Amino acid sequence: MDRLAAMQMFVRVVETGSFSAVAREMNSTQPTVSKNIAELESWLGAKLLNRSTRSLRLTETGTSYYERCVSILQDVEEAEQVVGQLQTQAKGTVRISAAVAFGSLHIVPRVSPLVEQFPELRIDIRLSDRIIDLVEGGIDVAFRMGKLADSSLIARKLCSSPIVTVASPQYLETSTIPQHPRDLKDHNYLMYAEAGDGGEATFVDDGEPFRVRVEGNLTTNNSEALRAALVSGLGISRAPRWLVGDAIADGRLVSVLDPFQPPPMDLYAVYAPGRHLPSRVRTVIDYFADEFRDCSLIGGC
Repeated sequence: MDRLAAMQMFVRVVETGSFSAVAREMNSTQPTVSKNIAELESWLGAKLLNRSTRSLRLTETGTSYYERCVSILQDVEEAEQVVGQLQTQAKGTVRISAAVAFGSLHIVPRVSPLVEQFPELRIDIRLSDRIIDLVEGGIDVAFRMGKLADSSLIARKLCSSPIVTVASPQYLETSTIPQHPRDLKDHNYLMYAEAGDGGEATFVDDGEPFRVRVEGNLTTNNSEALRAALVSGLGISRAPRWLVGDAIADGRLVSVLDPFQPPPMDLYAVYAPGRHLPSRVRTVIDYFADEFRDCSLIGGC
């Protein structure tokens, strides 16, 4: 039994609550993970986990052992970084989570210069418009936007992106250009389902937020689909400027109702707390923080 590998499996089983999730994360099998932890318990002569068909619970001994394992594994990683000079030569896999459109438009195009600078880095990008649990998903850093839910995660603000209301010139040629958000009642408003607005859109008038009823013939849970529908001339909608800034710049979309837009949407790099942030993860976060420091690079300020 590789005791260190078994400890790593044990820690991840505790954190994810799932043998199968750890098996997928470590490119192993569920029986192998279960066998390693059983051998670890046999070697220690103590039961670490109480298993049932529905849950896993740490024993009192398991709780103490888990805390020491976390500390030991962090010490091992720090030692490896010192020996390998990883503070200046980041290497290994960094798993990134981002929204589909943001990842496609702004993360993926910036990976090539990153790995050219750090050739021993391996980038694993998981794109989803749903919030992913970082610990369960084995994610090192997630790029998230807007108001963050309260959690123990660490959030580093990178920049802000304005909210804009846009439509194509072709659409506006066939409709009256809205002068006030209330005019949207006469427009085909395209809905982004994940916003959870319930058929309303929020604007600001004289410094006060207000909501207007909107409706249209398209609802989508994918921001890339929303962008494509807007560019094609199907309707009008609000969007973060990072999603549509290039289309505004080249004339495919036109921004309207600018005086009534709500505050900009903040962009964060979010990661799990810990005594030591691996240098490969710190390197990736610092790189994108530098890339996004000028918000014009993701659609304008």
